[in-house]
Amino acid sequence: MEHFPRNGEITLRPFKISDVDDFIGWAGDDNVTRYCRWNTFTSSDEATGFLKEMIESHPWYRAICIGDLPIGSIYVTPGVGKDHRGGEIGYALNAEYWGKGIATEAVKMAVSCAFKELKCLSRVEGLVFAENKASQRVLEKAGFVKEGLLRKYFCVKGKNIDIIVYSIIDDDDNAS
Repeated sequence: MEHFPRNGEITLRPFKISDVDDFIGWAGDDNVTRYCRWNTFTSSDEATGFLKEMIESHPWYRAICIGDLPIGSIYVTPGVGKDHRGGEIGYALNAEYWGKGIATEAVKMAVSCAFKELKCLSRVEGLVFAENKASQRVLEKAGFVKEGLLRKYFCVKGKNIDIIVYSIIDDDDNAS
């Protein structure tokens, strides 16, 4: 397995509208979007509209890049939980880059940045489809703790989905 160095090529940066062709290259792949709550993009106009909305309205939505090439996305949505001090993380990565440690590194980077930039956060949780073992492993390697199973928690693409909840808190050793 090829790994990328922590201080090497992997970067997180805000998306630009000019990223749309790279974005649709992986966000238009059913293998990539299989475990996403959003549908596979089938047109450039649809992808452009989505990117515009996310760029304008989402407080922490970033491109996962090798150099400046966007190969995935990652977000932390603040305001989750009873007292709104939690955040939810989600990510998607171009299938060509699976199994190389990039998603794990991006999650570590995102959590560190989110805790620093979003001062309201004390907890970040990942809600993973129970059948998505690879994403569960990403969160575990990034220092998240498995909390439990939420049965039929989401209805995604017409199916009731069991979710595994993972979390990391701001004072965990590996949160920064």
